[in-house]
This record gives sequence, C-alpha cells and structure tokens, in this order.
Amino acid sequence: MEELLATPARVYVAGHRGLVGSAVTRRLRADGHEVLARTRSELDLRDPTATAAYLRDARPDAVVLGAAKVGGIMANSTYPVQFIEDNLRIQLNVISAAHAVGVRRLLFLGSSCIYPRLAPQPIREEALLSGPLEATNQPYALAKIAGIVQVQSYRQQYGASYISAMPTNLYGPGDNFDLESSHVLPALVRRFHEAKRDRLDEVVLWGSGTPRREFLHVDDLADACVTLLRRYDGDEPVNVGRGEDLTIRELAEIVREVVGFEGRIGFDPTKPDGTPRKLLDVSRMTALGWRPRIGLRDGIAATYASWLSSAEPETLPGPAARV
Repeated sequence: MEELLATPARVYVAGHRGLVGSAVTRRLRADGHEVLARTRSELDLRDPTATAAYLRDARPDAVVLGAAKVGGIMANSTYPVQFIEDNLRIQLNVISAAHAVGVRRLLFLGSSCIYPRLAPQPIREEALLSGPLEATNQPYALAKIAGIVQVQSYRQQYGASYISAMPTNLYGPGDNFDLESSHVLPALVRRFHEAKRDRLDEVVLWGSGTPRREFLHVDDLADACVTLLRRYDGDEPVNVGRGEDLTIRELAEIVREVVGFEGRIGFDPTKPDGTPRKLLDVSRMTALGWRPRIGLRDGIAATYASWLSSAEPETLPGPAARV
C-alpha cells in the first residue's frame, strides 16, 4: 500500500507543547520527519491573519491540528464561551489557511465527547449527531463537531486529503495537573499525591464513582496519528482508544495504589457524574493494523513519575511523608 505521508516530511504540529502535540512531535521526529512548531506567544492561532501568514511562509507537507482549549467538567462549566469560541477560531483558521497554501495532508484531532450522552456502547463513528450531547461539555463538543464537518466539507468541495480522529480520554507525560482545569486522571493523581503528603485519612471525589471511562496513553495516540497520516484517507472520523473501560472507582483504586495513598476513597453524589459511559468502538482503527501498547497501570505509574520529576517543590512530599 502506498503511504500517504512520505518520509521525511515537513509537518506542522499545532499545539506542540500540549499533551497531544508533544507526543506527536516526539513520534514524528523519531520517524525522521521535520516538525514545524510555534509557541502560543509566537503565534496566536485564534488570529486568522497571523495563522495564514505563518502557514504561507512555512509551507508544510502536512498539518496535525492538536491545538485546543481543553479541560475537565469544572473548566467546561466555568468557561463555556472560551471552550466554544477559542476552539472554533483555531479550527477555522488553521484548516482554511492550510488549504489556501496547498497543504496536502491534514489530521484534525477531536474528542470522544462529540458523541451523544446516551449513545449505544461501544460507540461507533456513525453515532455522531444521533442524539443530545452531555450538557457539561456541550460547547467544547459542538466546536469539535464543527471541526469534523469542516474537514469533511474540504474533502467534498475540494478533494482535500484531510481526515479526523476522535481520541478517547488521554493521559501521559505533559498532562495538566491543575485541579481546577484538569481531566479526571491527572486530577486523581494529584489529589492522592497531596493526600499522601498531608497524611489525610480520606479523599472524597466528585460523583458516584460509577461512570465508566476508557483511557489511552498519549504515546499510543501519537502512534495512531502516524498510522492515520500514512494509511487513512476516508470521509468519516476514526475513533482511537483501547476498546476497554473501567469505572471511576476502579480507576481511583489503581491511582491510589500507584501513588501509595493508604487512606479511604469517598464519593460525593451531589456533584455531577458526566456521561454514564463512554467506550469507543475502535474497529475502524484496528483494521489499519494499529493496536495500543501501553497498559493502564504502567502508563499511570510512568505519568506519575514524570509529574514528580517536574512538579513544583511545594507539591512534592515533605520529609515526614517520605517515611
């Protein structure tokens, strides 16, 4: 099969410092590609003029659009305007500018939150727009759905070789561990770490603990992105995940064990649970010959170690907590 992305290629990774972008950057460089990148201070992707000028000068062979405003339930609930407007602007600007300068390949990275709240499990790509979204992240989800439709529109109208991938919940080195804006897994790591440091007897988590979630290490996603760039050129988005899920309670128990917190886990059912279950059907991805390689517990342990090595001193265990 002829590969759709030649090696070496010049690839612009939008959002190269983020969780996804940094992993994709590592993988592309390891494969011999030249990665083009700009920091947020160097290039504001919400600015259409600046974005168009950069891509006109850079002339990449391919673009991976991983830049986005992301966050957990609290962040989505607090800043819905930014979650819809910033993401819409970034997508519109990057995709339209890429087409204008003749970029041959583009991969748009969405999110599994695009699917209806009560979609049949595991969720197939055909479930898109088949029912109401989860209210707690609707602005972000709608922005990502718009990105998918934009990619499909460029394919339909111009024959552009642009594609979309919908990753499941991601984690790994470089994740956001801020408790007010992080996703569930890094938030659990930090909560249990600080509880261990402070010798607490219990950690109380939001919700009932019963929702089921799927988690994929970001380095596995990066491998999937390269596979898609090389082998996939279809109209429909492609789910990327493990095809396995677990409850939030089960996840919390794994994180507690990895961190070494010996106290109790409690739950506050007055807080929102979010979508009851979100497991992706990944058969379209596995048909391309791709499989995830990093186990959940091993991935969490590596992520925790990576965070500890880069965390601020006040977040680390004190001398007493190390005993």
